[in-house]
Amino acid sequence: MAKKTFSEAFAADNDPEDFENYMKVAFSNERLMAEFQNPNTTFYFAYLKKVRIGYFKLNTNDAQSDLKLEESMELERIYVVREYQGNGYGAMILNKAKQLMAEAGKSFLWLGVWERNIKAIKFYEKHGFKKFGTHPYFIGSDKQTDWLMRFDLINLRTS
Repeated sequence: MAKKTFSEAFAADNDPEDFENYMKVAFSNERLMAEFQNPNTTFYFAYLKKVRIGYFKLNTNDAQSDLKLEESMELERIYVVREYQGNGYGAMILNKAKQLMAEAGKSFLWLGVWERNIKAIKFYEKHGFKKFGTHPYFIGSDKQTDWLMRFDLINLRTS
């Protein structure tokens, strides 16, 4: 599912060779098993009846890719399978991530989103995320820029 949803989202907008090299490393069995075994990383799967339609990954402490702050939680991946997009499932998944952040006693949830992924940026902004920085993200040898966006717990309490 991780390979499928990432490829659906980004393959068409990247150099095929860079993308293939990235996929081999980022979604290798070894890498995914290490992520599943990390006590500071948790995967959640969304089902519609018995069909898995999406997933998300939350990181805390040193599993976070950038901030590694005790008071933060990273939403590293959030994907809905293409044929189920546009039906509100992404918002439901995002709300669940916010709920889990609050239950964990974190102050804010943050994520990185490709600056060229305007649809995703608008989605996150609609759901209360604000840009607070950028960081480089490599797809193979292609250096891209991700926006860092955050949702503060106080916004959950006032919405």
